[in-house]
Amino acid sequence: MNNDSIEIRWHGRGGQGAITAAKIVAKAMFASGYSGVAMVPTFGTERRGAPVFTSLKVSREKIYDLSPTTRPDIVVILDHLLLEEADVTQGLKKGGLIVINTPRAVKNYRFNGSRVAVANVTELSVKAGLPQGMVNSGIIGVFAKASGIIELSALTQAIEEEFVRRKPRENALAARLCYDGTILGGRR
Repeated sequence: MNNDSIEIRWHGRGGQGAITAAKIVAKAMFASGYSGVAMVPTFGTERRGAPVFTSLKVSREKIYDLSPTTRPDIVVILDHLLLEEADVTQGLKKGGLIVINTPRAVKNYRFNGSRVAVANVTELSVKAGLPQGMVNSGIIGVFAKASGIIELSALTQAIEEEFVRRKPRENALAARLCYDGTILGGRR
């Protein structure tokens, strides 16, 4: 993965906060020196529980391509059951990274040479004091640990700013717990 230009696709369900998670990471990446940041949300039926995805492109240079990501370096999956419903890893670059919110062990996932990182974000987010199903802050922690492209402190600051009126400490704690709870697999 080229740390000068990174394409990330986020997959979740309506109400899980995939788009908010991408927005938080975008803000933190910009604040951390990535001058090119483009978030391209894609909406479908926009109902609670329906699959949604968004693209996030970050670069050290200006970004001119504002189309949705078709060849991501990283795929972030907020609900492991999406893997059974659609090919959410489609187009992932060879050697790419897949980040999954799942209660299953990393050894259960094989993706043709990609790196895999897992954490039980749902459980850890509840432990942090968030309502069941609110996994966007937690998945950001897994993303930070697995990708290594941005400091967790920059992300938790952006999380606290985003959720200033909605449990900022609990959201930041969810990111930290999930960061610590991330299990990294090799190329699988």
